[in-house]
Amino acid sequence: MLQKDVKLDNTSKTWVLEKHIDFLQSFGKERHQYESSMMEFLRMSGMYWGLTALYLINDGKIPKEDEIFEYIKSCEHSCGGYSPAPGHDPHLLYTLSAVQIACLLNRELELPIEKIVLYVSKLQQDDGSFTGDKWGEIDTRYSFCALACLSLLGKLNEINLVKAVEFIKSCQNFDGGFGSRPGAESHGGLIYCCVGSLSIAGRLDLVDADTLGWWLAERQLPSGGLNGRPEKLPDVCYSWWVFSTLNILGRDHWIDKEGLKTFILASQDNEGGGFSDRPGDEPDPFHTLFGLAALSLMSHDKILPIDPTYCMPKAVINRLGLKPQTLSRP
Repeated sequence: MLQKDVKLDNTSKTWVLEKHIDFLQSFGKERHQYESSMMEFLRMSGMYWGLTALYLINDGKIPKEDEIFEYIKSCEHSCGGYSPAPGHDPHLLYTLSAVQIACLLNRELELPIEKIVLYVSKLQQDDGSFTGDKWGEIDTRYSFCALACLSLLGKLNEINLVKAVEFIKSCQNFDGGFGSRPGAESHGGLIYCCVGSLSIAGRLDLVDADTLGWWLAERQLPSGGLNGRPEKLPDVCYSWWVFSTLNILGRDHWIDKEGLKTFILASQDNEGGGFSDRPGDEPDPFHTLFGLAALSLMSHDKILPIDPTYCMPKAVINRLGLKPQTLSRP
């Protein structure tokens, strides 16, 4: 049977820590740059990706903290939600990113917490699901955004958590995975969102860890990389979505970690820094974060520890007093 994959060359990639730091600090710095303009519609999340990655490899140091927090405030809306950039509509995705960045800066208490809680809680539907914004799209990504956002603020009890868990359970498939809605195909990214949500809610008892662990382990290809669904190419971002979920489930030893590490390192840009989706492509902050985060789970070099549920530094999650549920190895 033919299998979609990439071929790695035999030259091993050198770990270029300083170049990754330079890449993250310089990306989108000039507002007139093409990349900066094209990222405006997701800039808040782009800042979360870049700042979290920088925190992990720069010994927890983030430059220009006051400027960053002022940008967050400029994206705040009267409803309590946050937009990706000034002049855009608020959305749950960017609201979570804003809260995550504030937590990285240790300034979450300066946010309008009650307004944020009201905004998020109003997006919950009668069946327990969440819409991303006022336009009504329902997706399990938004369930994770809601639970992560409120738990980071210490307000998880402000929603109907029982119904939220019931909806996530309804999205579980025969293969142990989860989709975006009931009946939707299992997908690595959405599995992370659902398992992450259940980890936050303390309901991992609802997961068939062995069946799902097997499905996730099957995502590894001969190159060492992971894909998100059968017959798809490997992508560095699934080094996080799939591998972090295996960590939450206590099944991280079910894949070849050295093979995964080789694939991630092969996706570095050795000249300018950063990581791409797969070897030879252009690097970006999205894949840079998730490549570094997966390497963190494997304790690579000097990368600081990351929490597999929140995709945030463990030091931040510990400071907030959060203890997301994980399963022990069988």
